[in-house]
Amino acid sequence: METIKVDARGLSCPQPVLLTMEALKQDAARYEILVDDHTAQQNVTRYLQKAGKTVTVSESGDSVTLSAE
Repeated sequence: METIKVDARGLSCPQPVLLTMEALKQDAARYEILVDDHTAQQNVTRYLQKAGKTVTVSESGDSVTLSAE
């Protein structure tokens, strides 16, 4: 199962969403997007859900990992 990872930490919107859009074009089974901003977390989660993905959120320190399948 291929996992595509996107590190969008330190980026402000809309960059995390744009990087996520590019990653979804690769049609992998799973995606992991790292963000460190609450707004980016909300926007990327919303985009992934609209794309039909199930999103799981896990926090580690200042980073948030959004796992999507």
